[in-house]
Amino acid sequence: MSLYVIDDHPLMRDAVVMLLRRLRPGANVVELDRLGGMDAAVKQHGAPDLICLDLKLPDTTGTSGIHELKRMFPDTPLAVLSASPAADAEEQCIEAGADIYIEKSSGGQEIGNAIRALINADGGFEELTPADNKLSKRQKQLIVMLDRGLSNREIADELGISEHTVKVHLWRLFRRLGVKSRTQTIHYARVHGMLSN
Repeated sequence: MSLYVIDDHPLMRDAVVMLLRRLRPGANVVELDRLGGMDAAVKQHGAPDLICLDLKLPDTTGTSGIHELKRMFPDTPLAVLSASPAADAEEQCIEAGADIYIEKSSGGQEIGNAIRALINADGGFEELTPADNKLSKRQKQLIVMLDRGLSNREIADELGISEHTVKVHLWRLFRRLGVKSRTQTIHYARVHGMLSN
């Protein structure tokens, strides 16, 4: 497993690398300080299984780094870690293809939980019930909450979890259903009889 950390701030990069090594002790953690080194790194270490990307790099502008990485690795989970408040940049990053947006000011535990959920996403459906082998209980719960029009913050409050965890749950749900947005999720749920009315 190769985990890529792309951040031009040495201290932040070291912190994320340490976090990833704790989460996945056997993984190969690849450090880059700009996007330009990606091709050479992939030749040397193989394709990434996860990418942690700093939004502001010397060789990117806006969401250009996300677009570039998603073009190269469309199916690789991509976490954006940014010093910008979520209110300023999260929506554009998700629209550009990022799977989760994490503020660098979040605590280490919260950042770790969000990244752990991304790493475990494909094996994270152990709550499946025999009656419905497609969705977990939590995922069905999320669909109902989306249908009620709840925001991530409201879902987090109602479930007693962090907003980052809600985002990861939604990302897993979208991947599971093959959709890209809340609206598509609700439409899919209605068409497939997942919502009672």
